[in-house]
Amino acid sequence: MVVGGGTNLLVRDGGFPGVAISLARSFSRIEAGPITGQIRAGAGASLSALCRYAEKERLYGMAFAAGIPGTVGGAIRMNAGTAWGAMACCLSSVQILQKDGEVIRLEKHQLTFTYRKMALPPEHQGGVIIGGEFLLDQHPDGQMATTKELLAQRRRSQPLGLSSAGCFFRNPPSGPAAGFLIDRAGLKGKRIGGAEVSTKHANFIINRDNATAEEMLGLASLVQKMVHRQFGVTLEPEVEIVGISRCCERGENLSEESLPGAFGKIA
Repeated sequence: MVVGGGTNLLVRDGGFPGVAISLARSFSRIEAGPITGQIRAGAGASLSALCRYAEKERLYGMAFAAGIPGTVGGAIRMNAGTAWGAMACCLSSVQILQKDGEVIRLEKHQLTFTYRKMALPPEHQGGVIIGGEFLLDQHPDGQMATTKELLAQRRRSQPLGLSSAGCFFRNPPSGPAAGFLIDRAGLKGKRIGGAEVSTKHANFIINRDNATAEEMLGLASLVQKMVHRQFGVTLEPEVEIVGISRCCERGENLSEESLPGAFGKIA
């Protein structure tokens, strides 16, 4: 399993039964490209570092990502974004390491972007994103002002100082946002063990007090059930869930039905 910063990842209590490879140390370079307004960034570079680089170069188009944690590669793979934009808006190409070791470049038009997801062409499935190129607009002073404004807004509306995996659920394709539905279901502040639905933003499940993954997933399952019961909407997780439960690590035989909610399968 290749990971970036792990900021949108929840690992079950039994751990991940394999090798996890982080790109953060060796693929973190950020530099100007040969085209005006172009930035090249390694998949292991932090998204905040990319935003700061764009700001320093007075390039406009990355402000939407201000305050989003994680790495460039993870952000590309997830088409990370906010209400003000997403990676698909500014990405121009990606570098892919294929299974045979060859490094290829794919242009934006070869990629498929949907809400919080990017798909490689079928013939390149299984390849690893090792870098991306971004094409931004030159702007003398607008980038910095917008970045500061969006960062301030995120600090006011999200529990950024507390441990979480970010927004837990995807927003439904139509209708109110996930956080609005969870709030209206009366679930802000709801706790299972050390896991808690944030009172600041209901789509964040925070680790309030040494929560286990089982507690986080149990609370997420309860949120799903309550929102579906009250509004008929099935919330889908945005967080990547991997690994095995602790009971499976001990060798106990669990059926899929005995696992919590929609989170019974290994992601």
